[in-house]
Amino acid sequence: MPSRKTVCLRIAILLVFLFAGLIIYKTQPNMEIQGEESPVSATGFYFNTSIKITLYDSRDSSLLDQCMELCETYENLFSRTDPDSELYRLNHRQLPETSRGYEVSDDTARLIKKGLEYCRLSGGAFDITIAPVSDLWDFTSGSHQIPSASDLQEAASHVNYQNVSVEGNYISFQDPDIQIDLGAIAKGYIADQLKDYLVSQKVTSAIINLGGNVLCIGSHTDGTPFQIGLQKPFSDRNTTVSTLNISDCSVVSSGIYERYFEKDDTIYHHLLNPRTGYPYQNGLVSVTIVSESSADGDGLSTSCFALGLEKGMELAESLPDTYACFITEDGTLHYSRGFEEKFLK
Repeated sequence: MPSRKTVCLRIAILLVFLFAGLIIYKTQPNMEIQGEESPVSATGFYFNTSIKITLYDSRDSSLLDQCMELCETYENLFSRTDPDSELYRLNHRQLPETSRGYEVSDDTARLIKKGLEYCRLSGGAFDITIAPVSDLWDFTSGSHQIPSASDLQEAASHVNYQNVSVEGNYISFQDPDIQIDLGAIAKGYIADQLKDYLVSQKVTSAIINLGGNVLCIGSHTDGTPFQIGLQKPFSDRNTTVSTLNISDCSVVSSGIYERYFEKDDTIYHHLLNPRTGYPYQNGLVSVTIVSESSADGDGLSTSCFALGLEKGMELAESLPDTYACFITEDGTLHYSRGFEEKFLK
């Protein structure tokens, strides 16, 4: 259970936090869906975002309580800033070291392994060892400070996913200063775990909304798909540029307007180039991936953004049952092959 201090802090943050999700699911409170009871839902603040889980075919609120407990568990594993989390202790080499490396939990080992898959798939354009660079940037306090070129160069010299090895539950590093940041893929992994739990409890109609990650279990109880709205960049979160018809799929977006600041007419955002340490400037403002697995969608949305429109689209179209929507700086939506036919009609 979270401490009293943690609970109070989360309540305080919720009162002032502007929801930063890139995806919203549309609700129609004055309309009845035939054969469907009013949904039950729970909200919370985890992973630096507001989350919401909604059940459409069950009234069992204990399932929602268990989901929130799972979120607490995963935050205690994957947080990069909490000194008590497993990832923090791994990054600071506070776990017992063996001849095979540092032993971690099954979940942490699986998530690091999944992250490394997308590092390789993107050729290093996405890199989970970005932490030394991420530490130099602050997109939340309003300070608008740009790190020095020398500091970024030094930090980037310790960013290389090839210096991390996973063998079973053991993690080893070839660079003593390397650190892991799982922020670009953790929410997708967690959404998948929440889905597995709910499905094991016979839930067949639900939405798991972890900010920029939405995972739909089935569809509405009358068989109609859920409607998932894609937020218009740099607009109110209720303003959408497209609405997708989604059944039993994950929808994940990565965009420059989630965490950013503007200085001297330049936007500095949290999607950082691991080779230079600076934010990517490639003409994209967001990438949305629709896939079965939310972890895959999470890793792929960041990877495709990092690769840019042409190479990112090529990667998305090379993968089975994977669909992408890229939004460029001029506001144009670019769909991968089959996207419009499957989700917009």
